[in-house]
Amino acid sequence: MDENPRDESRAEERRTDENRPAESRPGENRTDTPPRGPRPGAPPDATAAPPRPGAERETAAEPDAAAPAARRPAPPSRRRSRTRRILRLAAAVLALLLLPLLTAETALRLNYTGDPAPGTRTRHRDALWLGHAWVDGRKTDQDVRALARRLRDTGIRDLYVHTGPLEHDGTLPESAHPKARWLTAAVHRELPDVRVQAWLGDTLASESPDGLRLDRPATRTAVLASTRAVLASGFQGAHFDLEPLHSGDRDYLRLLDDLRALTHARGAVLSVAAHQIDPLPAFHSFWGTTTGHPKWWSQAYFGQVARRVDQIAVMSYDTMQPLQGLYGGYVAQQTSLALEVTPDSTDLLMGLPFYHENRFGHWAHAETVPAAVRGVRLGLSRTDAGRARFGVALYVDFAATEADWRAYRENWVR
Repeated sequence: MDENPRDESRAEERRTDENRPAESRPGENRTDTPPRGPRPGAPPDATAAPPRPGAERETAAEPDAAAPAARRPAPPSRRRSRTRRILRLAAAVLALLLLPLLTAETALRLNYTGDPAPGTRTRHRDALWLGHAWVDGRKTDQDVRALARRLRDTGIRDLYVHTGPLEHDGTLPESAHPKARWLTAAVHRELPDVRVQAWLGDTLASESPDGLRLDRPATRTAVLASTRAVLASGFQGAHFDLEPLHSGDRDYLRLLDDLRALTHARGAVLSVAAHQIDPLPAFHSFWGTTTGHPKWWSQAYFGQVARRVDQIAVMSYDTMQPLQGLYGGYVAQQTSLALEVTPDSTDLLMGLPFYHENRFGHWAHAETVPAAVRGVRLGLSRTDAGRARFGVALYVDFAATEADWRAYRENWVR
């Protein structure tokens, strides 16, 4: 979820590839192309070796009547019967594999039906993720005033400002956020009721040898020191997004215990970005075994994290759902699952996709703000319609469109 500076380099790589001469593009070098055989029905190659003498007679000869029966070609009717059996078996196996998926998708679509309960609107506890430009010198006082105009009369109470990323050893160079003090002062002046939290994240070494290692006490100690530093810069809280974080990670829970003690001692807020919850029991174990990337958390582990923080924001996007109705039903399910295990003392926020990428795992035509908000309201209506400590979190400011903001206001704020 972190703002990824590599996106610009990928775009530049695509532009370079488009300008590269055709003979030098990967896969288009003639020397890399295997020789193609004759096309079906094409005349024989004139350079091919002539048939050896007698080949025609051998091909057309009748089978030897005295040959053993096992060596005789199967009659055409028997071959057709065998082919039909294989096809029926393949269809049965395919149906067994697709049936659970079709059943789950049908359930999600049904989960998107019905009407949200009256009053399932903003509780004025919403949040917005802001990119790194707000602390590295690219933004000005004019930008802060424009942001203030944008946020007035909405339900946004917290800003998660990308202040990292952390180094893999848990440290945070001050050079990563040179304008932090300016930003916190400017927001407090223009939006006195809005809290500014430092968004700190890094890639964990859970699926590769590189990354931040939470199992090392020295690393956790460094993360605590980095948190002290950002709070001293004027931030009113620390928001952590560490990925990929596997369900059941005990070292993460130890870190949260220490961070909670630190932030509360300074009157600050501790919040986290959370993975989605298993849509089916133990689904993270199945997915992790088959792909190497568990992605989901168990509902029990989600509850363990939620009890240790002041706010937990579910990253309820990148769901692999291809249609709005399926995505909205998925968000409704995630909302209900999260509500069931989040204590009343913790703010639960559901993420809204304020970005428009198309790639595996995220389809912009399906994961829309209206579908997400409707799903949130349906899940809230069915599980805990009167819950006060609840909101939505908007990801992310630099990719949002006017249509995203309008959908948020019309479907959630009003």
